Amino acid sequence: MHIESSRPLNNLARSVQRQASAAERTPEALRQGLRVSLSELGRSLSAKAGEKNRDIDESGLPDSIKQLLKMIRELKAQIAAKEAELKALMADRNLDPEARRLKVEALQSELAMLNGAWASANASLITQMHEQGLGDEQMLTATSLAIA
Repeated sequence: MHIESSRPLNNLARSVQRQASAAERTPEALRQGLRVSLSELGRSLSAKAGEKNRDIDESGLPDSIKQLLKMIRELKAQIAAKEAELKALMADRNLDPEARRLKVEALQSELAMLNGAWASANASLITQMHEQGLGDEQMLTATSLAIA
């Protein structure tokens, strides 16, 4: 039996290259690469987010920063919705254990994807804030809006 020792190293190198190329993408390219379907709860939370984004729109920050902040809020709402779905699924004792396990794995996978998108959007926000040379007050405003 022969085990190819270079395979894990090649996989790691490809992964690093993908991450580097992803980091070079603009926020618009990142948004186009993200596709997430919302549950009914997620859609209702997203609709409410439109009202909640008024503070972002009135912040006086550059448009690209505003769009990233809105995306971060949307992702946070989607994460909250998926977590609520997962919690409800875990509490449902009427399901067959195998069916529950499969559904839990699917939801956990979706959550992992959403959390990755959220982390990427936050990284893009930080990059954009530095590239656009925001002042201390604007940085504080953007940061507080991102965590709100």
